[in-house]
Amino acid sequence: MEGNKRKSDASSSSGNNNRGEPVVSDDDSLKSPCCYCKSTGLTSIFHVLRADSITVDDFQDLLDRGCRRSGSSLYKPEMDKTCCPSYTIRLRASDFVPSKEQQRVSRRMQRFVDGALDVKKAVEAIEDPSICASAFNEVSSLGTKETSSVTKKEKNMGDHITDSLSEQVDNVIWTCRESGQFPCSVQLPKASVKKVSQAKRKLPVEGAENLMYSSNIAFQIAATIRQAQSIVKDASQSAEDNPLPPKIIAENLAASLDQLAKTNGLSIRACNGHINYYTAATQASSNKDSHIATSSQESATGRKGCSLRNSSMHPKRKRRRLEIRLKRSSFDPEEFALYRRYQINVHNDTPDDVSESLYRKFLVDTPLVPVQPSGDDRVPPCGFGSFHQQYVIDGHLVAVGVIDILPKCLSSNYLFWDPDYAFLSPGKYSALQEIGWVKENEVYCPSLQYYYLGYYIHSCSKMRYKAAYRPSELLCPLRYKWVPFEIAQPLLDKKSYAVLSDSVLLQNGESSQPLVSGNVMEEQDDDNSNNVLIDDE
Repeated sequence: MEGNKRKSDASSSSGNNNRGEPVVSDDDSLKSPCCYCKSTGLTSIFHVLRADSITVDDFQDLLDRGCRRSGSSLYKPEMDKTCCPSYTIRLRASDFVPSKEQQRVSRRMQRFVDGALDVKKAVEAIEDPSICASAFNEVSSLGTKETSSVTKKEKNMGDHITDSLSEQVDNVIWTCRESGQFPCSVQLPKASVKKVSQAKRKLPVEGAENLMYSSNIAFQIAATIRQAQSIVKDASQSAEDNPLPPKIIAENLAASLDQLAKTNGLSIRACNGHINYYTAATQASSNKDSHIATSSQESATGRKGCSLRNSSMHPKRKRRRLEIRLKRSSFDPEEFALYRRYQINVHNDTPDDVSESLYRKFLVDTPLVPVQPSGDDRVPPCGFGSFHQQYVIDGHLVAVGVIDILPKCLSSNYLFWDPDYAFLSPGKYSALQEIGWVKENEVYCPSLQYYYLGYYIHSCSKMRYKAAYRPSELLCPLRYKWVPFEIAQPLLDKKSYAVLSDSVLLQNGESSQPLVSGNVMEEQDDDNSNNVLIDDE
């Protein structure tokens, strides 16, 4: 076996077909309930292989036939049978164009490293697709007096504040959905926090003079849930299905937002279903010089317990040290402790569910035969194989990416992170770093050009973020051709399983029938020559 491994190493870096024999056994189909569509029947169908060893070249070929790995298990969905077809998605790193949202994620991390963003307490663990669009970093005095003429700069500043507050409310609503306080099946409205007019602040009501912003989102949530329940209501439903009244919803949301409001110089109260923000008293004088921080670039809040402070309040900012370390896959007690915390806090696993043996099985064990650097342009400086990429801030391990580095790509398998750092969007940030890594290492290894994001399920809203890394491609499940996402999307909008390359053929005015027989047979011949079993059919 050692001889085969050495042979595989040499062949993997030479680019020829003398790859060594992979050791793979067929474990047949695996049927289970689906965690994506929540089907309770055995509707999720995958073909599973057990691999004791496999070369990086052969595994690259398997990825390009729709396979993935979890530990030493290789699996592939039976696309025409499974309830939620899973399409392999990839991106050519050199073509990647970051969106405004992705740029904000990078800038937020940079601000955090620069010492502009302070975390006062543990942040509630969320990986929310919507991130605040503006940051709190520029102090502005908002007294009880307001001039009649508002400059354009002041107006923009006010817009940034209300946008950020709205995003914060949305994040808390998302958390409530995940925890079961609101039904997950209902699409809830987006929050809108508005500035209170000068006229309303002059009303003879206690605290009105300090009222700055307000939102009626609790009324909208209650109405939306009530409408959804009225549609599906039948005789078997009881009165227990009545939604919470706006007053209770507002109180719950205000309680969750309280700490975040305080760190930004505001106080928050629920009042008859409304969520109201007030200026907080500063020092012992009066409420005249209450402060809230704002910015036009990005939001560093949006999660409980973080704020961006002005230098006048914190004259000396402590810079942080961010290190990204790449190491071969191996068991690390510190990584396992972080994984346990992540699974228990983010995925609500019980401590008994998160065992060291399962962690080793799925995230440490690997069948990939490692390839060491060759000193030429066939292998990157780190070599090929399975790796753990650690994100360390001031010596504290905050995230770990489980990845495979292969002749053509970096394949992302899993990421776990410290729930206290959820406000930094570690999932998005790590993806951007991995894309950047591919760009940098293509210089050393020209064949290494792609970033594989795993599977994409069009019917699963939680998977949609993967298509935001553009321009991406999906793998056709029949012909194993790569199809641009914008071409595949209309097909997937109509049905979950589609022969994606049909769309390309039709655009080119070609018939799909000859390619079905010819290309599929050609792919089967390639599979046999590599001596790798994909399926029984």
